[in-house]
Parts: sequence; C-alpha cells; structure tokens
Amino acid sequence: MNKIKIIAFYLPQFHPFKENDEWWGKGFTEWTNVANAKPLFKGHVQPKIPGDLGFYDLRIPSVRQIQADLAKSAGIYGFCYWHYWFDSNNHIMHNIFDEVLSSGKPNFPFCLGWANHSWFAKTWNKDVPDKLLIEQKYLGIEDFMKHFDYAYKAFIDPRYIFINEKPVYYIFDPKKIPSDFISMWNKWAVDKGLKGVCFIGRMVNPSDEPELMQKGFSYLVPERINAYYSNMPVFSRYLFRFFKLFSLKPKFCFSYKKVYKTFINPAFDSKENIIPALIPQWDHSPRSGRRGTILYNSSPSLFRKHIQEALNVLKLKKNKILFLKSWNEWAEGNYMEPDIKFRSGYIEVLSNELRNESTI
Repeated sequence: MNKIKIIAFYLPQFHPFKENDEWWGKGFTEWTNVANAKPLFKGHVQPKIPGDLGFYDLRIPSVRQIQADLAKSAGIYGFCYWHYWFDSNNHIMHNIFDEVLSSGKPNFPFCLGWANHSWFAKTWNKDVPDKLLIEQKYLGIEDFMKHFDYAYKAFIDPRYIFINEKPVYYIFDPKKIPSDFISMWNKWAVDKGLKGVCFIGRMVNPSDEPELMQKGFSYLVPERINAYYSNMPVFSRYLFRFFKLFSLKPKFCFSYKKVYKTFINPAFDSKENIIPALIPQWDHSPRSGRRGTILYNSSPSLFRKHIQEALNVLKLKKNKILFLKSWNEWAEGNYMEPDIKFRSGYIEVLSNELRNESTI
C-alpha cells in the first residue's frame, strides 16, 4: 500500500530584504500586516498571533528546524518552498531556500513551487489602478536554461521530492507558462540523467484541465478557496449579494463550516491526474482588509472533517498525495503553525487522522 504524502506550501517571506525595504519601509515583513490586522465584524478573530514560534525570523536556522519538526509531528511529508524567478537577473528572496539547500538542514523532504506572477502594490479599489512593483517575465531559452540550472541543484539533493521517479516542480499560474518551457526543461532533465520533471499546476477552473494536461503537466491541484460562492446558482448569488448590502460583514465573507465542503469534489478529485488540497483556514484581510476573502470560524474540529473527506478520496487513487495550503501563510490567515487561540490544534488533528489511516 502506498503511504499518504502531504506536501505543505511554505512561504519564505518572514525576514527583511532589500525590495521590501524599498517598497514598504525599512524592516517590513509579512509579520507587519499580520500584527496590524483588525477585526472587521463581531466574532472576527484578528489579529492572528503566533503561538509556540512567536514572530520568527526565517534567517535563523533553528527556527527552520523547529518548523520541520512540527511538520513531521503533524504527519506532513515535506515542504513546497515558494520561489520567485521573475527573470534570470531578478529572482528575489532566494536566500532562505539557498541556505536550506547548501546547509543540508533541516533534513526534511522538499520541492520547489514557482510563484510565477507579477507583484503589485494593490489598492483594492477598482477605480485606482494597482502599481506594478516587479514584473514576471518569460524571456526565452537562455532564461529558461538558467532557471533550470538553478532548480537542478535542488533536484539532485537527496531530500528532494520525486513522484513517478521525477522531481516535482509546482507552478502557480500554469496557463502563463510558454509550452516550450516545459518541453525544454524535460529535455534538459533527461540530458542530466533524470527521467524528466513532474510538473504540477494550480488549476482555478476545471475547464482548463485538457489544455494544461496537453501542455505537459503531470498533475493539477484545484484551487477552491472561492468555490462556495462561484458554484452558487445565479439566483442564489444575487440573493447573497442583496443580503450583503444589509450586513456588516465584508462581501466575500463565508463560514468555514459551509465552505470546507466545497474544497473536495470526490468525483473530480479521484482522477489520477488531480491532486486534492487541504485548506485549514483562510482570512486574507491582513493584506486586503474588507476586499479579501474571509472564511470565519474555522476550527481544528471542522478541519478534521475536511481531512476525512480528502482521505476518503485518496482511497480511490494510486498516488496518495495531498497538497496542504499552507504551512505558514499568516498574512492570508492560512497556516498550520500554532497560534495563541488553538495552539497546536490543527497539527494534532492532522496527525491523529493520518495515524488512523496510516495506509489506505
């Protein structure tokens, strides 16, 4: 029987770096938005305050080791480190992962996820355009090769995660990737003695599946944060908007108890080329205020039910893989790490459910 493998997205932004200093002020990190968050309605829990690890700095190796130890205790198989390659001369914030790679610590499996999107100073106002901070570019074969050479150093690390004997490489916006990017990376990987690259893409619309598979992706991970709203019948959606006019809650504010049931679609997610995702909680308001999506009243007990639904889908699958969104996206209220309200509750329920079904 194949063992369940959960890969958790890992954000490396929790430390000061030059570009953030220039854009937002000296010393800005993701913690700045987290600590400044305010409750927007009665019962809205903000700010979310970290528990055991405190407001950590990822430049400190012992912090990264504690994170890996906590993830292991949760039953998580490995991290998917987000990395940012805007072009061959501009791949910011790589120092954290580079140190993980060069030091060999923590000794915890990992893969890379390319956050291939431009960065903007968002106004969250449809009448005021966002300001472009740094543009995502696709500059052709020379840039693709330099990018591959960077990733290849990680691919050959003994900790790197492989699926079907190929190194995993996750792409945030797969529709933007030029087709020759995938074909060239596969060629260069084979030239280096690998069997190719296991490209995994984030899929927002199920209708994109044929196009992305034809493009060369091996697996797709559905993005369903807003599935509850987007799947409403048109009439229900109008009613929802009408009642929101008289509500103190933000427009895209939903109960996690209602929404988590849309995170897993058994009929679709049981397909071998689809990898389901776990979402413990979500609250984008530290970054976007009232304009972001908020799932309120998440709890470890509700997350347990979500885990159970995902594990039931895995019973039908050969590759028993889940992605977890996310390990430490604190400014999106999307994390597993201990906070002062639930302590290690999310970690404990995941560990218990995996222990109950250590093999399916």
